[in-house]
Amino acid sequence: MIWFELCQVRYSFQNFFSLMVYTGKYPQQNQMQKNISNPVHLEQVLTYLMNNISNETAFDPSTRMFATGEIKFSRKKTIYGLVQCTRDISDESCSNCLQSAFGELQECCFYRQGGIIVSRNCNMRFELYRFYNASSFHLTLPASQGARWKSWMLVVVTCIPLAVLAVLIGSCAVNYHLRKKRRQIDDDKSQKALLHELASPTGVAITQEGELVSSEDIHFMSLSTIMAATDDFSESNKLGQGGFGTVFKGMLEDGKGVAVKRLSRKSWQGLEEFKNEVILIARLQHRNLVKLLGCAIEGQEKLLVYEFMPNRSLDFFIFDPEKRSQLDWKTYDNIIVGIAKGLLYLHEDSRLKIIHRDLKPSNILLDHEMVAKISDFGMARIFGENQNTANTRRVVGTYGYMAPEYAMEGLFSVKSDVFSFGVILLEIISGKKNSSFYLTENAQTLLAYAWRLWNEGKEMKFVEPVLMESSLTTQQIKKCMHIGLLCVQEDPADRPTMSSVVVLLGDESILPLPKPKQPALAMGRIVQQIADPFPVTNPSVNGLTVSSLSPR
Repeated sequence: MIWFELCQVRYSFQNFFSLMVYTGKYPQQNQMQKNISNPVHLEQVLTYLMNNISNETAFDPSTRMFATGEIKFSRKKTIYGLVQCTRDISDESCSNCLQSAFGELQECCFYRQGGIIVSRNCNMRFELYRFYNASSFHLTLPASQGARWKSWMLVVVTCIPLAVLAVLIGSCAVNYHLRKKRRQIDDDKSQKALLHELASPTGVAITQEGELVSSEDIHFMSLSTIMAATDDFSESNKLGQGGFGTVFKGMLEDGKGVAVKRLSRKSWQGLEEFKNEVILIARLQHRNLVKLLGCAIEGQEKLLVYEFMPNRSLDFFIFDPEKRSQLDWKTYDNIIVGIAKGLLYLHEDSRLKIIHRDLKPSNILLDHEMVAKISDFGMARIFGENQNTANTRRVVGTYGYMAPEYAMEGLFSVKSDVFSFGVILLEIISGKKNSSFYLTENAQTLLAYAWRLWNEGKEMKFVEPVLMESSLTTQQIKKCMHIGLLCVQEDPADRPTMSSVVVLLGDESILPLPKPKQPALAMGRIVQQIADPFPVTNPSVNGLTVSSLSPR
C-alpha cells in the first residue's frame, strides 16, 4: 500500500474489502510543522471540528464518507479539516477508524499548526490553510456563537444575586467531590481486576489488603524500593524512551544493577504491555531471553524491573560505524545464533508457544559477555497447542521488520518472527538499516538489494568490509546471508522454521541450501505532496520506524 496526497493505492492476495484493520501512520511532514502558541485552545477547537465532520462522514449517506470543514481559530486564523473513509466499510467501522485516527492525531499534532494520519481505511488531516478544493459536503462551523454565548453569560452573571452564585459554587463543589470519589472507586475496581488478572496465570496470591505476594516465578517490589534504586527516577539515570514508557538505570540495595521500565501512567496500551510482560516472562526462563527480576504496581505506577545489560542493545553497534568495528564476525555470529535459539525456545521449546511480534535490533539486549537476550514482550501473543496463525484488527510492531502478511492483513504466526529475524540478519551483515534504505543502490529495500546481489553472485558487495577477516569467514557470512534471504521470502510457507535455522547456523559444512525466492513486498515509505513535489521521506515517531507499504 502506498499513500500520496491525492490518492492511495493498495493490493493484496487476500480479500480485504469490508474489513477494517486500523494501522495509523505518521508522515514525517508532521514533525516539520511549527508549534502553535495556544495548544489548549487548539485542542478544544480542533476536537469540536473533527468530531462534527467525522460524525457526518460516518453516518450521513450524502457525504459518501468524505467531508471537509472549517472553523475560526482566532481573529486571523482558520482551521481547515478533512476526514475520509474507504466506502467498502460500514458506518460503524468508519466511525471506529476515525476515532482511532483522532487519538493518534491528538498524540502527535495537537500542539502543531497541522497534522495528518493515514491508514488503510480512513485518513484525517488539519491545517491552518485551505489544502483542499471545495467538496460537495463542507461544514463551516461558526465561532461567533461562542462570542454571543460569552456576552449572554456576562449579563446573566452580573444580574444573578450573590446567593444564587454561592449555591452554584456549592453545587459544583459537591458534584466535583462525587465525581472524584466515583472515579476513585472505578480506579480501585480496575486495580483489583488487574491484580486478579496477574495473579491467576502466575500462581500469585493476593492478600486481603489487595497486595500481591511474590511467588517462585515472580517477585513483587515496593514502589519505594524502586524509587530509591533509580534516585526517584532521576533524569541522569534515564536510559531511553519507548512507545509505552521510559527506561531508567537503577541500583538495588544489594548492589545489583537493574533496568526499570516505567510504563505510561494513563496509557491503556501500557497497561496491556504490563500484563503481557508479567504473565509471559514469569513462565519463561532461557539464556537468550532477558530476565524479569520483579515488578511493582501501586496506584497509577506500573513498573517492570529487569537485569541490567551493560552493552545496551544490538542497534547501538550495527548501525554505528565506530561501534561496529569493535566487534568481530565471531561475536556477531554468536549474537545471531543466540537470537535464533531464543526464538526457537519461544516457538517450540517453552511451556507456551509465543509469537514475539516486535523483534528488532533495539529489542536485542547484550550482556557483559555480549550474549544476546530478546526483550520487550509487551506485544507478544500466546498460541494454542495446535494453533498456527492468528489475526488481529490492530497491527502493532515496527515497520521494516514486520512480515507483509502481518503489516497488511493482520495475520501473524511463527513465520512472522522468522521474517523479522531474517531482516536483522541482513542488517548485521550489511551494517545498513532496512527502513532507511529506500531507493538507495537502485533498490527499494535492503532485502531487495541483498537478493539482487545474491542472484548476481556478488554477495560480498553486500557485506560490511570490517567483517571480512578470512576466506573461512567469507564463506560463513555468505551462508548467513543465504539463510537471511530464506527467512524474508514473501510466502510464509516458504520461510524455514527457527528449528531449521538453528540447525543451518550450527552446521559447519557448507551444504547446498534451497534457492531463496524474491523477498517479501517492499517496505517503502509514505509519500506526501504539499504545494511543490515533496521528497520521499521515512516517517518516525517516538524513535520507532514507521513506514508504509509499496509494491516492489
